[in-house]
Amino acid sequence: MTSQRALLFGGIGLVALGILAAVAVVRVPEDKQAIILQFGRPEATVNTYQPNQRFGETGAGLVLKTPFFQNTVFVDKRIRSLDIAPQTVLSTDQLRLVVDAFARFRITNPVLMYQTVRTEERLQEELSRILSSRIRNELGKQRFDAMLSPERGQSMDAIQLAVNRSAQAYGAEIIDVRIKRADLPSGTPLEAAFERMRTARQQEALTIRAQGAKNAQIIRAEADADAARVYAESFGKDPNFYAFYRSMEAYRKSFAQGNSNVVLSPSNEFLREFQGRRSN
Repeated sequence: MTSQRALLFGGIGLVALGILAAVAVVRVPEDKQAIILQFGRPEATVNTYQPNQRFGETGAGLVLKTPFFQNTVFVDKRIRSLDIAPQTVLSTDQLRLVVDAFARFRITNPVLMYQTVRTEERLQEELSRILSSRIRNELGKQRFDAMLSPERGQSMDAIQLAVNRSAQAYGAEIIDVRIKRADLPSGTPLEAAFERMRTARQQEALTIRAQGAKNAQIIRAEADADAARVYAESFGKDPNFYAFYRSMEAYRKSFAQGNSNVVLSPSNEFLREFQGRRSN
């Protein structure tokens, strides 16, 4: 009878120890951060994020806590994605663009996150609201064509910097902000935008052609001036050459069509070059 009681009490003791160990020992995974709470107040943290920390060299593992007085809250340690609903942005030239963007973030201060928003779901909601507002404000300062060009990368950097400052108040860090897609609204606004873009390109083409014609006229005038200068210098050195050149120009213009009929006296001055020059 005594041995049976001893076995019974021993079994009860083992069960009690097992229950005590179950509530006193906490297993913290590598991809989680743990906050030890005592009566709802943070007392300690386990496996918190550290920059350049290698996998397997963190504080993850088994952790002891005071049973029945302390509890544990787990916070994700990994990089997480933040998708927001497509935003309609009004450019400075009064055109609308539908922007679909996303961000990546991580929780770097789990205690601050818990004290401000309590849960990761609330944190995502706050970051989504901040990101949406910053996208509308920053891209709304740009022209329509700039939002569709590679130059928008500078705007995304400015958005990331601004959102990251706000995220730090919640214990989070914004790693990257990117635009997945930027489209014009469907229907009449899209067609009107295409027509405006087509008109702008046509005006740009006309401007380029006009500038090219202007440059061509300037180059032609400069070339004519250089030719006139060379002719003047040549004519001044040899008056006979000047007379010969003038005669050749007159012949070229008179017989340019190839079928001109000219009736002149053989002694006419106009035909002097055909007769040849006599040496003095």
